[in-house]
Amino acid sequence: MSETSSTFRIIIITGMSGAGRSTVSNVLEDLGWFVIDNLPPSLVGRVAELAFTPGSSVTKLALVADVRGREFFTELVDTVHELQQGAADVRLIFLEADDDALVRRYEEHRRRHPAAENGGVLAGIRRERELLGELRGMADLIIDTSELNVHELRDRVLETMGDTDSAQLHIDLVSFGFKRGTPRDADLLFDVRFLPNPHWVEELRGYTGRDENVREYVFGQPATPPFMEALLALLDVVVPGYVQEGKRYLTIAIGCTGGKHRSVAITDEVAEHLRTTTDLPVSVDHRDLGEE
Repeated sequence: MSETSSTFRIIIITGMSGAGRSTVSNVLEDLGWFVIDNLPPSLVGRVAELAFTPGSSVTKLALVADVRGREFFTELVDTVHELQQGAADVRLIFLEADDDALVRRYEEHRRRHPAAENGGVLAGIRRERELLGELRGMADLIIDTSELNVHELRDRVLETMGDTDSAQLHIDLVSFGFKRGTPRDADLLFDVRFLPNPHWVEELRGYTGRDENVREYVFGQPATPPFMEALLALLDVVVPGYVQEGKRYLTIAIGCTGGKHRSVAITDEVAEHLRTTTDLPVSVDHRDLGEE
């Protein structure tokens, strides 16, 4: 690695199967970490070198390693020691839970335990604890998830990483025209074609929903105020709900026929409301504006 590798960070996520490794890796991914799951320990060093090669944009690398690696897993202890001898900041997070919690989780998902071999789930759990004993002793952070749900585990990781801002809900508002198709990634979609179309008003046709004369026309329609009141009231309920549930990205699409007048004006109004009533990052994309 280069002399600047001290700025590089590596987190190795390991621990008991069913204890929440996937949840932790998802949180780190939301925080901007480059995450690789189920990487054989023999490849960890090489992957780190490639990730941090000069010119790479990767500065934070998270690797998930566990007993799914079978015979390769025994190499992980040596691999962690080798990485810690380098200049990068290397940390090991170990996820665990008690036997009852792990058995319950496996019974709920009806999956085979990776260390079970010919025995049952409980036998697999006990064998896995033996395999992980040395790694647990090396861990920088041990998180017991026995009494944690996925949201509580997420909050624990965010608190530990000290980076809650980059993991907050990001809201993307998209105006569009139905004649060019609906956005495929929309979480919420609203159709405002029930409002009179400024396109059929000669003096407004050449303007857009960002122009004041079109905005006055759109918001001057009798149906617009009750619609906006209902829409904003709905968002005032669902947005905090998405935050509570740990959602990281919310795309709200608002469409009219061409994506030039009604949807643009209303999208801008919704964006202003969300920026005023929340501290969440809000972006606006007028997808079809200028395409007419």
